[in-house]
Amino acid sequence: MNMQTRIPAIELHQPDFRERAHQALGDSQLRGNFRRAMDSLMTKRAAAFSSPDEREDLRSLGNAIRARALSKLPDLLEQLERNLIRNGVQVHWAETVEEANAIVLSIVEAHEARQVIKGKSMVSEEMEMNDFLGERGIECLEADMGEYIVQMDHEKPSHIIMPAIHKNAGQVGKLFHDKLGVEYTTDVDQLIQIGRRVLRQKFFEADIGVSGVNFAVAETGTLLLVENEGNGRMVTSVPPVHIAVTGIEKVVENLRDTVPLLSLLTRSALGIPITTYVNMISGPRKSHELDGPQEVHLVLLDNGRSQAFADSELRQTLNCIRCGACMNHCPVYTRVGGHTYGEVYPGPIGKIITPHMAGLAKVPDHPSASSLCGACGEVCPVKIPIPALLRRLREENVKAPDTPNRVMRDQGSRYSRKERFIWNAWSKLNTSPALYRLFGFFATRLRNLTPGHLGPWTQNHSAPKPAARSLHELAREHLARQSGDRP
Repeated sequence: MNMQTRIPAIELHQPDFRERAHQALGDSQLRGNFRRAMDSLMTKRAAAFSSPDEREDLRSLGNAIRARALSKLPDLLEQLERNLIRNGVQVHWAETVEEANAIVLSIVEAHEARQVIKGKSMVSEEMEMNDFLGERGIECLEADMGEYIVQMDHEKPSHIIMPAIHKNAGQVGKLFHDKLGVEYTTDVDQLIQIGRRVLRQKFFEADIGVSGVNFAVAETGTLLLVENEGNGRMVTSVPPVHIAVTGIEKVVENLRDTVPLLSLLTRSALGIPITTYVNMISGPRKSHELDGPQEVHLVLLDNGRSQAFADSELRQTLNCIRCGACMNHCPVYTRVGGHTYGEVYPGPIGKIITPHMAGLAKVPDHPSASSLCGACGEVCPVKIPIPALLRRLREENVKAPDTPNRVMRDQGSRYSRKERFIWNAWSKLNTSPALYRLFGFFATRLRNLTPGHLGPWTQNHSAPKPAARSLHELAREHLARQSGDRP
C-alpha cells in the first residue's frame, strides 16, 4: 500500500459544522459505534478510582501541578532547552505549523530519508505532517494501530486517544480485506496481529521515527511518552533518527510532577492504572548502549498557544493533558462523533483550543456547539473549567471587531450590528418600568401579529406568542377580586 497518496476524508477548517452534525445524527451505524464505546469508557473511568475522595484529591493535585508549570512557562521552556541540549538533543522552535513542517523536512532531507514511521502524535496531526511529507515523495506511515486504520481509509482521527473509535470490528475487517488482501475477520485479536505483521517490517525499513510527547521535564531534559502497543518504543529506538514534536505547554517542572499526571491521564483516558509502556527519553544513544537513535530532535510548536497563554482565564486551556475524558462524557460529541468538528481536536477540548489555533472565523460554531451541561468540566482530570471557557469564547465571538485590547484572533467573527441593537433595546426595555409597561400593553393587544417564523430557532421550536393579558393585568384583577371578597 502506497501511503504517499493519502487524502484526508475531511478537509480541515471547513466551517460547515451544522451540516456535518446533521449528517452524523442520521448515521445509525456511527451513533451505535460511539454509544457503545463511550459507555464502556465512562464505566471504566468511574471504576478506576477507589473513591470519589481519591479522585477529587488527585484532580486537585493535577490542577495545581499544571497551573504551577504554566505560571513559569517561559522559564521552564528555557530550562528544558538547556538540559535537552546538554543531553545531546537538538531543540527547534516553531511558531506556526508551516515552520514546524519546514524543520521536519530539513531534517529528513539532511539524512536523505525516504521512509518515516510515526507514533501517535496529535501535534503532528496539527501539522498535517503525513500529507506534507507525502506530497514531497516521502512515505510517512502511522505505527499506532488506530492511526494506521484511519490512515489506510484516508480519514482523520475521530478521537484524540482512540483514532478509529468510530469504526467497529466488521468495518476494520473489511478495510483490511480490501486494502491488505487478507481474509475477512471480525476477531479483534486477529486484526491486531494482521496490522502488527505489516508494521513490524516498516520499523526496520524506516530512516526516521517521529513521536509525540506526553510531558517534557524541564529539570532533567526528559521526554516522557506513554503507550500500550509498543509502537512508541519502536519508533523512538529503532530508526537512526528520532524527531519528537510537541506543543510548548507540555512542559512540567520535574519528574515528581509526572507521577500524579500519569495516573490521571491513564485512568481518565482508558480506566487503567498505568499504560503498558512508559518511555523516558533523555538523549541519543550513548557509545556504550546497544540500541537507540543516533540523533534526537525536539520540535516545540506554538500554533496559537501563546495567544491562550497571554490571557489569565483562557490560559487554563493549556492545562489539558489530552486524556479525552471530556469527549467521552460530552452529549454532543457522543452523538455526532469527531469528524463532525472538521478539526484536529474534536469535542469539548477542541471547542476551546481550536479557536486559538485556527481562529474564531474558521470555527464560528464550535463555542456554541455545547449544551453547557457541565459534564466536561466535572470529569476533566486537571479541572479545566471548560463550560466557563466556552462562554468566554462565545463572548469573544460576538464582540465588536474594533474592541480595544483584543485577545483573540478573528475576535467578533459572529458580531452583528442588528443583533447588538436588538439586545441593547431589550436591555433598556427590561430595565425601564415605563417602557416595559408600554411594551406589555401593545404586545398583548397585537399578539396575533407575531410572526410564526423567527429564523433557525423556530425550525424545532414554536415561535413565542404574547399572552392575551400581561402578568401585571392578571395580578391587578386577582387583587381586585380579593378586595371585593373581603367583608
